[in-house]
Amino acid sequence: MTTEKLGKILGSVAKRMRADFEQSQNFNHNGEAGTSREVLIQEFLSGYLPAHVEAVHNAEIIAANGDVSPQCDIVLIDRGTPPFTTLNGFRIIPNECVYGMVEVKTKLDSTQLTDACNKISRMRRIPKTSYRPIPGTIPRSTKAYGATHNYFPTSGMIVAFDSLKLETIGSHLMDWCRTRNPIDWPDSVWVAGKGHLQWGDPRNGSLFRSPVAGASLIQIDALPEQDILLSLALHLNIHFSDAWMNPLDLIPYSGATPLGHFARQWTI
Repeated sequence: MTTEKLGKILGSVAKRMRADFEQSQNFNHNGEAGTSREVLIQEFLSGYLPAHVEAVHNAEIIAANGDVSPQCDIVLIDRGTPPFTTLNGFRIIPNECVYGMVEVKTKLDSTQLTDACNKISRMRRIPKTSYRPIPGTIPRSTKAYGATHNYFPTSGMIVAFDSLKLETIGSHLMDWCRTRNPIDWPDSVWVAGKGHLQWGDPRNGSLFRSPVAGASLIQIDALPEQDILLSLALHLNIHFSDAWMNPLDLIPYSGATPLGHFARQWTI
C-alpha cells in the first residue's frame, strides 16, 4: 500500500472521527461525552499500533514500591500484561508493562495542556524495577530523553479535538518545559484539523523520536485532506514498533503479604 493511498484512507477516517466527535457534543452528561471521545482515540490507536501493543481506556498504573498514577485516559501496554483488575472496563496495570500514555482533550488550552503535561511527567517518573532478567541474553536498553534506560521508558502524547491556535499551544508548552528536564516533556501534541507539535533538531529541522536537551519544538500544520491521522499513524509505528519489556516479576508486588504456612516437608 502506498503512502498516498494510506493517506486517502486515513483522510476518510478523520472525517468519520470528526462526525462522531460532533455527535458526542449532543450528550447531556459531560462524563459520557468525555468517555466517548477517549474511546474514539482508543479505537484509532488500536488500528495502527504494532500488534504487541494494546491501547487500554480508563486505567490506573501501580508500581511495586506503592506509587499509583492519576487515572489515565489511554494507556499503551504490552499485550502480555496480566489482568490485575478488570471491573466495569477499569484496569489496574503494573508500570513495568506500560509503554506509553495518551491524554485526550476536547479543547486544548493552557490549563488543559498543563494538566496533561503534569500527568505525563508524573507517570514517567514512576519506577520500573520489577523485572526478571533472562539468563544468557545480552541486556537490552533504550536511549530516550537524554539518557540510557534498562527498560522501555513511558512515552507521553497529548491528542485534542480542538485547541487554541497551534502556535499559542506551542508557546505555552515551551513555557512549561523551559524549567524542566526532557524526562518530563511530552513527546508530541496532536490537534485534529490543525497539526501537531514535535521535537526536532534546531539545525536542520529533522524530527526526533523523543525530546532531548537543546531540541527545538517544531510546529507541523496538517494538510486539510489528510488531517493529522497519517502523521500520527507513522509516529505510532516509529515510537512503538521497537517497544519491549523483560518478563514481569510479580513477587515484589506481593510485598509482605503471607502466601501460606510452611506445614510439611518431604525429602527423597
